[in-house]
Amino acid sequence: MDEILRLTERFEANRPRLRAVAYRMLGSLSEAEDAVQEAWLRLARTGGEDIENLDAWLTTVVARLCLNVLRSHERRGEEPLEARIPDPLIDREDGGHPEHQALLADSVGLALLVVLDTLGPAERLAFVLHDMFAVPFDEIAPLIERTPAAARQLASRARRRVQGQAPVPDPDLGRQREVVGAFFAAARDGDLDALVAVLDPDVVLRSDGGVVRARRTVVLRGARTVAGQAVTFGGLAPFVRPALINGTAGVVVAAQGRRLSVMAFTVTAGRIVAIDVLADPERLAALDLSALDR
Repeated sequence: MDEILRLTERFEANRPRLRAVAYRMLGSLSEAEDAVQEAWLRLARTGGEDIENLDAWLTTVVARLCLNVLRSHERRGEEPLEARIPDPLIDREDGGHPEHQALLADSVGLALLVVLDTLGPAERLAFVLHDMFAVPFDEIAPLIERTPAAARQLASRARRRVQGQAPVPDPDLGRQREVVGAFFAAARDGDLDALVAVLDPDVVLRSDGGVVRARRTVVLRGARTVAGQAVTFGGLAPFVRPALINGTAGVVVAAQGRRLSVMAFTVTAGRIVAIDVLADPERLAALDLSALDR
């Protein structure tokens, strides 16, 4: 019993990091939790006596499980979609839940996770493990059946795509909120020029499409195009509740107890460069919004 207790304690000490690895790999909270739980079951079966570096072993197991999930999605024809909206982490506007803060130690916004979803499984694993968790390429290579040099090339290619497509949010959260507030004020008033003023000229709006488009993904580009769309849902402004979405300014839209959407904003240099919208009723119903009531 003492050995089981010791093993459990060591695993629990690793759990936050393992969940963070799995969330970045999969963009799904439920699948990430499944991968972590499976890692525990495998550890319990082995007993852990012959494992020299338990932290590294657990990271490897979780990474391999996540890689298998991503490859399974590919085999089923679930190709990476530019506008797939990963599972958001939602917190009160004035502070994040400690468990969410552990998952978001590297400021993993939805915009970054969207870009990660466009990477191939091996690319994603190499980038996430090396760039986010400092795992050496010598340890990454066997997981993807490549040489360390090839793993380095995959991570480098992924890094270029991330840097080119995933904008870094302004560090000033108060300023982010001001810009998002101005966006909704302009949308409420139907002020197209004011909307354009708070949007980056190359802004991208990504949405899962919600019930109207039967979950088909939608991507809009350009300030005028996005502003025109924003005017159409200006009537929702009274139902907007400010929140932190993956650590950045965002909102939850709900009316008469019904969840309508979650919107995450990426604000860079004082303008909105990306808006990611989750509107799928089934996914909205499954979201944990308890942090908003703390």
